Amino acid sequence: MGPNVDKIIEKIKSYSPNADVALVERAYEFAAAAHEGQYRSSGDSFILHPLGVAEILAELEVDATTIAAGLLHDTIEDTPVTFDEIKENFGEEIALLVDGVTKLARLPFMSKEQQQAENLRKMFLAMAKDIRVVLIRLADRLNNMRTLKHLPEEKQKKIARETLEIYAPLAHRLGMWRIKWELEDLAFRFLQPAEYYSLVEKVAQKRKEREKNIEDARELLSTKLASMGIRGEIQGRAKHLYSIYEKMKVRGKAFDEIYDLTALRVIVDSVKECYEVLGVVHSIWKPIPGRFKDYIAMPKSNMYQSLHTTVIGPHGEPLEVQIRTWEMHRTAEYGIAAHWRYKDGSRADDEFEQKISWLRQLLEWQKDMRDVREFVETIKIDLFEDEVFVFTPKGDVKSLPSGSTPVDFAYDVHTDIGNRCVGAKVNGKIVPLDYQLKNGDIVEVLTSKTANGPSQDWLAFVKTSKAKNKIRQWAKQELREEIMPRGKELIEKELRKLGADVHENMKEERLGEVAKRFGFLTSEDLLVAVGYTKLSPQQVVAKLVGGRESETVKDTRDTGKDARDQRDRDQLPRSPVTPLRRRTSGGQGVRVKGIDNVLVRFSRCCNPVPGDDIVGYITRGRGVSIHRADCPNAAFINRNAPERRIDVEWDFGAGSFYPVEIEIEAIDRVALFANIMNAVTEARTNISSVNARTTSDKLAIINLVVDIDNIDHMNEVISRIRRVSGVLDVHRAQPVAKGQA
Repeated sequence: MGPNVDKIIEKIKSYSPNADVALVERAYEFAAAAHEGQYRSSGDSFILHPLGVAEILAELEVDATTIAAGLLHDTIEDTPVTFDEIKENFGEEIALLVDGVTKLARLPFMSKEQQQAENLRKMFLAMAKDIRVVLIRLADRLNNMRTLKHLPEEKQKKIARETLEIYAPLAHRLGMWRIKWELEDLAFRFLQPAEYYSLVEKVAQKRKEREKNIEDARELLSTKLASMGIRGEIQGRAKHLYSIYEKMKVRGKAFDEIYDLTALRVIVDSVKECYEVLGVVHSIWKPIPGRFKDYIAMPKSNMYQSLHTTVIGPHGEPLEVQIRTWEMHRTAEYGIAAHWRYKDGSRADDEFEQKISWLRQLLEWQKDMRDVREFVETIKIDLFEDEVFVFTPKGDVKSLPSGSTPVDFAYDVHTDIGNRCVGAKVNGKIVPLDYQLKNGDIVEVLTSKTANGPSQDWLAFVKTSKAKNKIRQWAKQELREEIMPRGKELIEKELRKLGADVHENMKEERLGEVAKRFGFLTSEDLLVAVGYTKLSPQQVVAKLVGGRESETVKDTRDTGKDARDQRDRDQLPRSPVTPLRRRTSGGQGVRVKGIDNVLVRFSRCCNPVPGDDIVGYITRGRGVSIHRADCPNAAFINRNAPERRIDVEWDFGAGSFYPVEIEIEAIDRVALFANIMNAVTEARTNISSVNARTTSDKLAIINLVVDIDNIDHMNEVISRIRRVSGVLDVHRAQPVAKGQA
């Protein structure tokens, strides 16, 4: 196996003697084969990276399944290995973990920013279903940061900045201090190398003096605890570099003015002993007022528990002392990883679920967000966790970000309370709505049923993402109700200009069909988009009435049809122009009987492919329009202008590709979209567009436009998609009737 794998196996056995180490060994062998011949920027074999990730996971003492997924985490993203292969060899659980950490790099994005946001969104969604996804992702990021020096400087800074803004705060939010401080120090080193190395030198110069002071304090406290019969371990804890730098920056102090570079940590067996140790500490050294925090009675939302006190130490300098039990210490070091357990095959207990409730809330708030920048900024805000603890009038504790206001409190209680908020009392006194809450405040929200809703001005001072999102949502809804009639008016005006039937085209069903074609969920969304000028009324009307690409049926009802029929045939454009398809390899794909070298257009309403029964219709100046025989628009023309019909047949030697829309209905689940993409890719075709949405009953509706060379090829694609787990129905999308061809 090799020394690296043996080391990981040995570590797993040390904390879980009955672990399935054979699974880990199989995962290593599979990953080594998949990554064979691949190398990192450093020149090292690529497999060293998954091994490094697995080693970090083993240090966190996670289960064998997670470590196996860590070894496999880059196989789908960086090798030809598919989700189904992972599932077949290691089961669905590991396959879903690997998919959860796989980036969406294979899909087209409008910008790098959008790609980052969508990758983060995918990670957070996967986290909500299985928190082990983020353990693997954090281990992956930490290993990458340790080897970052081998990348170009520009890329170093980009990755380091993302680490400092997203991944280190995420580790903090999950209580994983070991991961957090190393990520921060590594990011600091690459983002601000001059400040980093200057600080390293200054810390090294004072190390001996600092270590002596801590040792003196440790010996004094140890003797006192022993005399009282309290058993515990006392550790000296040095602050990491980035936290020192941040303290200097925030307080505006020089390095020589920062005294609490180290702290004492006392670890005992019980909560009772924690408070006894606190009493001893305060009897030896004088406590500094306002510097005591009880995180045992009121734990942080990331599960952290400890007593914190700052005293005047033996040499007259501030000394921070942290007191905790062994269980609290493990949680402080490993965070959410320390709480990960499987009990009888079920996920962790209710307490565990409560610990990550902030994540569920975060994802709930994202549902109304369309702007990727807003999504990324919201994540950044929510991951930074400095907290303030306040009380409801009934005595319930609410944890809010530091700097929160009564409005944040109101929205935290309930959206309706926030929307109807007109004032607030703190500790029985009326306060302004922008008042910043303090620890221990008792907050009462004053509401009114006749309130006009939240003010946009509140956005200037509210702190929480929930409050900001709900205020914006209210404002958008209010504006939406004003904008919608404007959009409707613009479309109706354009319809009248073209002489089209306004009443018929503005029916809910008709607008709903067109809305979906533009990617909107409802006709209301379509009207709002036009009202906002994000979409022109001309674009909408073109879809409603068939636009310039459709035949003008009104002209076909004139007299002299037979004479004009022959004239139209004579005037057909004679040009070897290929049909309007995404890709062709020569030839038009269709022959018009009795006429050579005529321009042929494939109708977009039904997208015929070789093997379909087809009919042709003569258009004015644009050649012959080809429809499927079962297309409702073809039937419409056949009824109203039969003289325009012309016989056509497929030219099977043309070798062209044709766009076909396929509609899929499936049970929404993790990795569904990735599995469908893999199925389509295996059918040797290209995807030109995707439109996906979910319904209220947890169904996913996905519309794909794929390039097909014939009807057999299309059936193969449909067959492969149908075999994907969770797919309920897959079929070729039905042509949309436009009233014209």
